[in-house]
Amino acid sequence: MTHVHLPKSGQPHVVIEPVDEGGIVDIDPALIIDLYKAHGALLFRGFGADVVQFRIFARQFCTTAVVNESPGRQLLDPIGNIHTVDGGTGAFSLHPELSREPWKPDAAFFACLSAPSRGGQTTICDGVALVRELPEMVRLGLKNRRLLYIKPTWPSLLDYWLGTPDPSDAQLMAPPPECPYFFRRFPDGDIVRAFTRPALHKPMFLDAPAFGNFLLFARFNNGRPDHPVLDDGYPVPEAWLQAIKATGDRLSVAIDWRAGDVLMLDNTRFMHGRTAIVDPAERLIASFFGYLGFAKPDPEEPVHAIWRREDFEPPLPPDHPRLRQAAAEG
Repeated sequence: MTHVHLPKSGQPHVVIEPVDEGGIVDIDPALIIDLYKAHGALLFRGFGADVVQFRIFARQFCTTAVVNESPGRQLLDPIGNIHTVDGGTGAFSLHPELSREPWKPDAAFFACLSAPSRGGQTTICDGVALVRELPEMVRLGLKNRRLLYIKPTWPSLLDYWLGTPDPSDAQLMAPPPECPYFFRRFPDGDIVRAFTRPALHKPMFLDAPAFGNFLLFARFNNGRPDHPVLDDGYPVPEAWLQAIKATGDRLSVAIDWRAGDVLMLDNTRFMHGRTAIVDPAERLIASFFGYLGFAKPDPEEPVHAIWRREDFEPPLPPDHPRLRQAAAEG
């Protein structure tokens, strides 16, 4: 049995607590799915989840998972594709997980294995509420616009998606149907990959526009006002970015972690971030990013996308720390 606290003012997420000795994997999955579809953010508190329970819990909803290849994540459970969150101690701006790539996961799961005594809160924000609260000028400016993500390539990535590390112009112009990118060759010979998504999109289980992309993280963490850009190639105006950030900051709610907590987010609706970490030795958060068995896939994804068929690890750039470490170990 569980006690369910529905969202209320200042609490956009559902809180689920035990009323008996059952663990998190004993909760009725049908109840969780219904709450997830309706509200998009669920905090499970008091179940004392460990890594194994976290893996079993997440995998009962997700048929496949994706590896976030960002440096600094440590593998906790190779069976379940469970990693730590990003390293470092700085605050993180709001973002959906892996929104910088065309395989943005359906769901993001986090488990607190060791709780910080201060700082290091995870912040969450409903992207649908953010759109409602945006200044009208910004909301109308984003309506019906698309964001363009342009990134470099390298031979192994081209080989992975196109079947050759040295594609011809014809191959670049006609990638296979399962490839999520389009490609362009610059006059200097460099090849870039790109994809686009709506600036305001519809979440998987709600018929309302939401804000959920890489803009805030790129601008306020990476210092990149030019990635992504608008569909005309121009950066999103700085005034818009500041207004979006201010609205998101105002609507964000911080999760004060307790050991054993699990947070389940609809990654198509909710964004997350974090406050600065005071003592990194205290804080250990596990993460899992997956694709739901009951998903309504984004129609802009490739049909039968590889990340929905099998656990997916994208090709790593040649300078990635994991490849350098493997080379050093010989």
